[in-house]
Amino acid sequence: MAAYVISQGHQGEIKYPTHVLAEFMKICAKHNLTSVRKISSLSGFIIQEYLREKLTESTEKLRGADIFVRSLIDEGVNHLFGYPGGAVLHIYDALYRQTEIDHILVRHEQGATHAADGYARATGKPGVVLVTSGPGVTNAITGIATAYMDSIPMVVFSGQVPRNMIGNDAFQEVDAIGISRPCVKHNFLVKDVKDLASIIKKAFYVAKSGRPGPVLVDIPKDVTADLCEYSYPQDIEMRSYRPVTKGHPGQIKRAIKLLASAKKPMIYTGGGVILGEAHEELTNMTQKLGYPITNTLMGLGAYPASDGQFLGMLGMHGTYEANMAMHHCDVLFAIGARFDDRVTGDLEQFCPNARIIQIDVDPASISKNVPVDIPIVGDVKSVLTDINKLLDSQVHKIDKDAISQWWEQIKEWQKMDCLRFDRKTEKIKPQYVIETLHELTNGDAYVTSDVGQHQMWAAQFYNFNKPRRWINSGGLGTMGFGLPAAMGVKVAFPDETVACISGEASLVMCIQELSTCLQYHLPIKIILLNNRYMGMVRQWQEFFYDKRYSHSYMDALPDFIKLAESFGHVGLRVEKTSDVKDVLKQGLAMKDKLVLMDFITDQTENVYPMIAAGKGQHEMHLTPERELA
Repeated sequence: MAAYVISQGHQGEIKYPTHVLAEFMKICAKHNLTSVRKISSLSGFIIQEYLREKLTESTEKLRGADIFVRSLIDEGVNHLFGYPGGAVLHIYDALYRQTEIDHILVRHEQGATHAADGYARATGKPGVVLVTSGPGVTNAITGIATAYMDSIPMVVFSGQVPRNMIGNDAFQEVDAIGISRPCVKHNFLVKDVKDLASIIKKAFYVAKSGRPGPVLVDIPKDVTADLCEYSYPQDIEMRSYRPVTKGHPGQIKRAIKLLASAKKPMIYTGGGVILGEAHEELTNMTQKLGYPITNTLMGLGAYPASDGQFLGMLGMHGTYEANMAMHHCDVLFAIGARFDDRVTGDLEQFCPNARIIQIDVDPASISKNVPVDIPIVGDVKSVLTDINKLLDSQVHKIDKDAISQWWEQIKEWQKMDCLRFDRKTEKIKPQYVIETLHELTNGDAYVTSDVGQHQMWAAQFYNFNKPRRWINSGGLGTMGFGLPAAMGVKVAFPDETVACISGEASLVMCIQELSTCLQYHLPIKIILLNNRYMGMVRQWQEFFYDKRYSHSYMDALPDFIKLAESFGHVGLRVEKTSDVKDVLKQGLAMKDKLVLMDFITDQTENVYPMIAAGKGQHEMHLTPERELA
């Protein structure tokens, strides 16, 4: 253990652990006693006695369960989402005896992972989960995979049967390490209580650093009962894991030179900008350049949607102007984006005339789907900071006439008004509900969504000006995500408006979490766009299966108003367009109540624009009346 040598006069030198002395120095600093010599001369004996006491505390033997709790406290964890079971009862007993961590009891382990995920996306801090062995950890796998696909920092602790029973098909035993391996950034099996604190430290380090992601720690029950001296590491080093943060200076200079030479540039950004806290650097650079910019579904809010340079979301349900600008650009600057299939369309037709620059913290993501000309591996915030420092000397080289002509072309594409819809129908249009929600919340709410048509309409019509306000499952596309994710956001920000936009098929998947919302007083607002179909499934069946609506119609739905009320909440139903605004106002005004607003929407409404599978970005369906661009 590292030590600090402090003189005690005639008593000689006494060595103490650095973290013990650091704690004492914080106390002294409050009293302006910042010099060790000054402190010693004033109160040497008091220092010695205090540090001796703290040293004794720091080396006391604790049960593994208490080490677990103390480690989370020392890591700065405030909230823990979980569900108890036999393998983790020692830990739950330790949680009962502390007051620093708030435990939120969910009603299903999938709800715990989604709530921790929403918490992480909104705060930037890792979400923390505790589940038991067997079905506890298998129930959590969907939420772990959801976080993994979207690079969300999360640490999941699972109970395991005692070490001597592992491999014996014991009650509630599963191979959590093997099951989770394909969908975690890393996982650990704790084999010795002496390793527990350091493994917890490593888990948080791996989850947060580099490309973030979920980490699973599997803890056998007997480990939580064993005794060990407790000391939580201040720092951690892993020889096999050293993520790159600084971009290569030569590559950065090449990128700037190419950007300045562009005639038809396009900036394409993804969730990596938000995860890397680089939205300010991105905005600064984009406005210096004067170039058009688009965000992926996961990147919405990284650049203010209200700014004139923003062309809207790109991809399968992106705007006409964003997709056309991507297809025709000559230089594409990809920042924290992974070129997934929902963005690229047919890879053979993707950006056929563009030279591509890509920034990503994960070297495995560089040129993974699309070959790039100038790769830059590094932390997005760090790389954009370096670019902004050098950009001023290169901006004068930009061909302003060419960029002006490029903007004229973009404005022509914008005239297509690809997101227009009929606002005057008696049947409620789901787009109108989202648009009105945006108006009434001034675009400042935290918005979670489930997966399907309602998710796409939320992305299109709730214009996000800030990062970490849009919380949705992008990569895995997990129905049932929205409600528990909203719980996690509300736990993190109890005074903010948190709206969950859902569909009736998605909402029922984790509906039991309404009970959690009541217990912990989480007054979220549920915006239910109820078209009595699995909407996106129905849309695809209409377009590509000759309207054979096989098992997409929901003909046994609950009365959502009575259902909300049965859980102790408020339910409001809306069936006419003229009532949408008033009911939204009413629901939003109930600050201390969870309100489920059931909007009975037009069953035939589809999400447009749409790029069909196998088509290029320039081959969009706009509306039935404007079939192809």
